Amino acid sequence: MSSSSRLVQEEQFGPVLPVIKYADTEEALSSANDSPWGLGGSVWGTDREKAREIALRMYSGTTWINKHLDIGPAIPVCGAKQSGMGGELAEEGLLEFTQLHIINEAR
Repeated sequence: MSSSSRLVQEEQFGPVLPVIKYADTEEALSSANDSPWGLGGSVWGTDREKAREIALRMYSGTTWINKHLDIGPAIPVCGAKQSGMGGELAEEGLLEFTQLHIINEAR
């Protein structure tokens, strides 16, 4: 599939998975990070250490390794880039409804 196709260029919320061939890992990571969308992403591979290194470099709210969209009530869902800001679910989601107020008093 072409990286310029509509399925790749628009944020997806359906049961679809575009498969794009890249020359190497760096090209794939660069393409993922250049996307304006960043709600979630996944890294797939047999070398778990390398997958973790790639996941740490991905700019997305959630990055899964060898799975996708595995969420639960204790795990927050956070958006990134144009996919949203802040968190939902878990403690982080509750904190989105609070307002931090700092009082700094002279001694």
